[in-house]
Amino acid sequence: MLSFLLLLVAGGCWAAVLPNSRVVNGEDAVPYSWPWQISLQYERDGSYRHTCGGTLIAPNWVMTAAHCISSTLTYQVVLGEYDMGTAEGPEQAIPVASDDIFVHPQWRSYCVACGNDIALLKLQRPAVLSTQVQVGHLPPPGTVLPDGYPCYLSGWGRLSTGGPLPDRLQQALLPVVSFERCTQPDWWGALSIRRTMICAGGAERAGCNGDSGGPLNCQAEDGTWEVHGIASFVSGLGCNAEKKPTVFTRVSAFEDWIHEVMSQH
Repeated sequence: MLSFLLLLVAGGCWAAVLPNSRVVNGEDAVPYSWPWQISLQYERDGSYRHTCGGTLIAPNWVMTAAHCISSTLTYQVVLGEYDMGTAEGPEQAIPVASDDIFVHPQWRSYCVACGNDIALLKLQRPAVLSTQVQVGHLPPPGTVLPDGYPCYLSGWGRLSTGGPLPDRLQQALLPVVSFERCTQPDWWGALSIRRTMICAGGAERAGCNGDSGGPLNCQAEDGTWEVHGIASFVSGLGCNAEKKPTVFTRVSAFEDWIHEVMSQH
């Protein structure tokens, strides 16, 4: 679930396989080409259902969006997932205890535009790393990508505003929109976007409900894929509204907090 903001207000260096990408207006990802992608699922009536994406950042730690978390729900993380419509073999479903969910202390559920939309989940047992399950790399602290930098969102979010959820993992090319451009009055504006966020994509390709918490994957100069963003919110006008790109939590702004939580728990 990407939050809708109303306008009133690794191990190793993995090279993802990228077909001609065009998730809204995305396409099926090559199976297991984003091996750090996870599905965050909540329990209802004895079964688990996908609610958000996320990133495996250590064998026993997952990073997702704070707005994906409810204190009233029970969660599990599924790694090695590709097609949710069938059991393919590599999947690992690992429970998460309520005491092992750490939401950023400055997150406010009533103000997604205030930022800090990040949470960490400690898995009850470490993931078994394989070709299909790998740890994602975080960028150097403080990194800010330039306007137009090519990144890819991956997730199982809706294919259109209010549309169906896909079985297969989707991906879409979402170029970065600079802070200066995204905060222009006819774009998101200065009240909705903070420097701890990343805008990416546009009216053609965007994240949507179900992509929340998932990674914005960007390739560094040395070929390493890094997770620069956590899918956070879209416009109340729709997932792919004109001049309202998808907004992500900028991971490089929170690495001190990430390392602090992981080292203390």
